[in-house]
Amino acid sequence: MEITDVRIRKIEGQTRLKAIASITIDNAFAVHELRIIEGGNGYFVAMPSRKTQNNVFRDIAHPINSETRQMIEKVVLDKFNEAE
Repeated sequence: MEITDVRIRKIEGQTRLKAIASITIDNAFAVHELRIIEGGNGYFVAMPSRKTQNNVFRDIAHPINSETRQMIEKVVLDKFNEAE
């Protein structure tokens, strides 16, 4: 699997939310609404999610293993840092 495109839209004026990202995988599948958030230990990437009726957020698209999550986070944050 290869991430073939990353697009970053910076968010100004927010406190923790710094940007929204979209990725394309293998020039064939797009995932939108990844959020770049500033946490206590630096930036991290939150997967697209929605709020349930119980006011709990559930990811609607996410990596199955930690290696894939780390790869996605690295590519997205590298692109975010280039844009600064």
